[in-house]
Amino acid sequence: MGGMSDQFRTRVVQVHTGGQEVVTDLTGECEAFLGEVARGSDGLLNVFVPHATAGIAVIETGAGSDDDLLAALGDLLPADDRWRHRHGPRGHGRDHVLPALVPPHATLPVIGGRLELGTWQSVVLVDTNVANPDRKVRLSFLG
Repeated sequence: MGGMSDQFRTRVVQVHTGGQEVVTDLTGECEAFLGEVARGSDGLLNVFVPHATAGIAVIETGAGSDDDLLAALGDLLPADDRWRHRHGPRGHGRDHVLPALVPPHATLPVIGGRLELGTWQSVVLVDTNVANPDRKVRLSFLG
């Protein structure tokens, strides 16, 4: 595959999510990574968050959909005392259920070295865990 060593095909990105529920756009980081490693080739980009309480989604951002997603997750997974998983802040057990609804990964097509997203699609980190303000996201390109 072009003689490029594996160390240039994967990267860990640090994301500071702070102490609130957030949807963080990763599209720019994905594009920058592909600009360095894909070099005009076709393949797949895998985006993976190695945390038990966060997920990766492909949604529209900036028009309210990110807040709507957090509101919908709040309705589906309320931060109350119903959860059996009880360490951490009140309702934290719901954060451990989140990856079943918003998986911790996405695999996306790369065409000509560029992420092949629809017009309004962005790659985002979804994090409802207010107790963990720093996340790692692994980007891996398979050409």
